[in-house]
Amino acid sequence: MTSTSAQSTALTPYGWDDAWADAFTPHAAEGLLPGRVVRVDRGQCDVVTADGVVRADTAFVTPHDPLRVVCTGDWVAVEPGGHPRYVRAYLPRRTAFVRSTSSKRSEGQILAANVDHAVIAVSLAVELDLGRVERFLALAWESGAQPVVVLTKADLVPDPATLAHLVQDVETTAPGVPVLTVSALYGDGLDILVSLVGSGTTVLLGQSGAGKSTLANALVGDDVMDVRAARDVDGKGRHTTTTRNLLALPSGGVLIDTPGLRGVGLFDAETGVGQVFAEIEELAADCRFHDCAHETEPGCAVRSAVEDGALPVRRLESYRKLKRENQWIVAKTDARLRAEIKKDWKRRGAEGKAAMEAKRGRHA
Repeated sequence: MTSTSAQSTALTPYGWDDAWADAFTPHAAEGLLPGRVVRVDRGQCDVVTADGVVRADTAFVTPHDPLRVVCTGDWVAVEPGGHPRYVRAYLPRRTAFVRSTSSKRSEGQILAANVDHAVIAVSLAVELDLGRVERFLALAWESGAQPVVVLTKADLVPDPATLAHLVQDVETTAPGVPVLTVSALYGDGLDILVSLVGSGTTVLLGQSGAGKSTLANALVGDDVMDVRAARDVDGKGRHTTTTRNLLALPSGGVLIDTPGLRGVGLFDAETGVGQVFAEIEELAADCRFHDCAHETEPGCAVRSAVEDGALPVRRLESYRKLKRENQWIVAKTDARLRAEIKKDWKRRGAEGKAAMEAKRGRHA
């Protein structure tokens, strides 16, 4: 069995540190090996250990809760031998990327664990969908990672003024978040991105066709991910990446590439939504009512900002939409909250009806 010091040296490129070593102490006493999950596939996973990459079964740590299954990025305790070999436990996660599933059971799906940076790849080959960028940002902020928006395929926008305008639109959508333009084809902008992700673990998020696999290859410096051309009609591509893969970067740091996400459903991401729309949350503090919905209430500082042109209407509509969606997801698993929401809807409906009747009375 590899010594403790040798384990630390071999696993350091994958993010192993003294804190992980301390957390692993009880498992080391049982003779288990530390390792990081680099890929999960149908109940089994590939784990990088000091003795190399091993294949292990996750049956012992697959509970009914989908948020507690082993996922890419986890640090695990794996058996030193055996056929099959089993993962016996995973260490407490520092961060976790979770989205809601497409099922009607309001379950969360964990995408990656122990991530420090979230690179949100957005293709410039198609029209910008700022609402989708906001969704990815909410997901990133809620996880505890630092988001970075990367506008890929910048070579397709040769006019500097047009490119600057697109960057400004995204910067307005992503307050406090670095926004980079990159052409992986020509290497433009990659040096800045490499310096940002040169330490810690980075997850690469985005839709199919956003250029994630091409970006991953550029960061790794090798064609480790399959790449296919996106359709010209809508800029979408096939899922060239079908699993989440963890890759050590030559410049330092670790990259987790993910399949293209068609749906980006929020899962209990109230903090993340608030971070994305920080300017609206700040304005809301000046509203007359603490529970202002920014719709028909008098003394609403948010609607005043919209009327003055200080806050784009699109931002407020997107904020309302994500707040409602997140509230509904949480309410599906909380009967008390469900009842409170229904009561609130009835109250607001009555207020709206009363306002309309008063308006008709004035006109009459």
